[in-house]
Amino acid sequence: MFGRDRRSPRRLGQAYRSAAYRPLLPSQVRLRRFTPVGLTGRGVDPVEVAEFLDRVAGDLARAYNEVAAVREQNARIKDALRRWQSRHATTAGELVDR
Repeated sequence: MFGRDRRSPRRLGQAYRSAAYRPLLPSQVRLRRFTPVGLTGRGVDPVEVAEFLDRVAGDLARAYNEVAAVREQNARIKDALRRWQSRHATTAGELVDR
């Protein structure tokens, strides 16, 4: 559902990012300060804030997609292991019956 589209290097619903792009670290988000604007210097540049929030949202969306992909992979591995164990348990039971 959230996995990679094998036909394209992009993830579904996400813009392409170069290999040089580094996701934000939690400390970068916590320590981020915005440029003061206005005569009193109490406001912040709304464009700067919007760009930062877009970046944070993109990184968060990618993290959720990665978690979903890992969960799907985990479910497939567990299912394959159960099938393998069932198949081998039957074979082991046949050997004991002889």
